[in-house]
Amino acid sequence: MSADDAPEPAGTTESGSESDAPATESGSESDAPATEPVSESGDSPTDAEVSAGTDHALGGDAILRIRDLDAGYGDLQILSDVVLDVADEEYVTIVGPNGAGKSTVMKTVFGLTTHMGGTVEFEGEPIHGLAPEQIIREGIGFVPQNDNVFPGLSVRENLEMGAYILDEVPEAQIETIYDRFPILRERSEQKAGTLSGGQRQMVAMGRALMLDPDLLLLDEPSAGLAPDLVDDMFDRIDRINDSGTAVLMVEQNAKEALRRCDRGYVLVNGGNRYTDRGDVLLADEDVRRDFLGG
Repeated sequence: MSADDAPEPAGTTESGSESDAPATESGSESDAPATEPVSESGDSPTDAEVSAGTDHALGGDAILRIRDLDAGYGDLQILSDVVLDVADEEYVTIVGPNGAGKSTVMKTVFGLTTHMGGTVEFEGEPIHGLAPEQIIREGIGFVPQNDNVFPGLSVRENLEMGAYILDEVPEAQIETIYDRFPILRERSEQKAGTLSGGQRQMVAMGRALMLDPDLLLLDEPSAGLAPDLVDDMFDRIDRINDSGTAVLMVEQNAKEALRRCDRGYVLVNGGNRYTDRGDVLLADEDVRRDFLGG
């Protein structure tokens, strides 16, 4: 099947995200974060705040390198001067309040938003302005939050769609996915739309892993899952990262995400506010009070 013929889950269309584009985020200069970080409490910035932005960037060690990124949807600017790095095999989490632009960062990396300024580089090459199909070929996989499976296709057919840019289905990789998610082998002929929420998320992640990407983007992977399935999903993400795949994740369960990740970024109003190791952010008093519920 050619790239032009391939169906596309609704979650990967080039539409704006409601959660990232509230009426208050007009993208005007007054909405952009200040150049110098300001503490939420109005006091002097904390250590975590001072480290946000280019002072805490990985530089040459990053496989994903975002600098001074401005992006949005059409004429609506959501992101302003965002700086973010992911190193090879690193696990990085983006957290923040609703409307902060977290999902917009992911969609911008994957070529689904309007690029307005700044750079996005992957493995040393600029990828801003590339189409999603080209970005997949560069070695990036993406699991959107919503509508991330083809409900009318079987589990196996969904996985095959993850390799639609290839001439042949990589059977060995399908077996690798089945080994990682054994329930998918059992349900391989079942329509994806009839699966549970956790199983659909496994299908979506499996499809994104079909080309063995160097970087996996996960947008709210625990959203909509039953509480008893959330830890299992995080464990699976840990194992994906442990196998050598770098992970960049947006997650609503901020405490658990920061506990598991190597580094975290807190976005506010479309820009960097805090950046540090996950454990440092968890221990930061202002971060806990303002974003983690104390």
